[in-house]
Parts: sequence; structure tokens; C-alpha cells
Amino acid sequence: MKATQNPPTQIQVTPADLLRMAALYLRRHGWHQGTYYAHNADTLTPPACAAGAIGIACAGHKVEHFSQLDPDALADYLNALGVFVDYLDTTAPVFHIDDDGYLLDEWDSPYSWNDDPARTAEQVITALETAATDWDSLRKAEGETR
Repeated sequence: MKATQNPPTQIQVTPADLLRMAALYLRRHGWHQGTYYAHNADTLTPPACAAGAIGIACAGHKVEHFSQLDPDALADYLNALGVFVDYLDTTAPVFHIDDDGYLLDEWDSPYSWNDDPARTAEQVITALETAATDWDSLRKAEGETR
């Protein structure tokens, strides 16, 4: 960059960046199932589920529901969560059949995947990191899709 050029005023944060930040948050502060955050933790950085950690990565603080995010953070949250959902859909689809033999679509989500009793923290962290790497591998340096 030449001295006469103005540097960019805003850094572009990608969905992959946010997924990695969510994974790092879980490593540092713990993982949780059932709700976005562990409610018994009286702290600004409680253990979180995958979606809760993505929310914290977008907002910089815990948010009880994604609707509480400002418009820019909400767009980032939905993009990052969408990348995570796409990754889960291709690598770990979740299907739940009810007692009558019907497929329940709501089980095909990051929430039910996170809350599976057999799920581990390391699986969630690894999935967030791998989804980020996969997103990066589909992009050129300029951010365009390959």
C-alpha cells in the first residue's frame, strides 16, 4: 500500500472468523446444552451452546435471543449460523422419527444437534472449526465463491 492510499476503515469479518471465535469461546468458557447459556452461571461469560457462542462472537456479549442483536450483528449471526447449518447438513444430518413414523424436521437443526445427549464439547468445537475451514476453502482471497 502506498503512503497516499487510505487504509480500509472497517475490517471484514467472515462467517468463518465468527465460527472460529465461537469455538474459541467454548474452549475458554465451556460448552452447554439445552439453552443458549448456562443460567446458573452468574458471569458475563457463561458456558454456551454452539448457537449461543456464535451469538457472543457476533455481539461481543451474551444475548438471550438472536432477535436482540442489532441489524449488522444479526446479519452476521444468521450468515455464520447458516454456514454452520450447511456444514452439519452435509456431515452430520440429524433425523428424528416420532412414534408414528413421521420425520420431524425441527430435529434437523444446530440446536438439536448441539443438545444430543451423546454430543461432546470437543465434537461441537471441532465442528465449528471445520465448518470455518470448509467455508474458507470455498472462497478466493477476495471473498468470492470458487
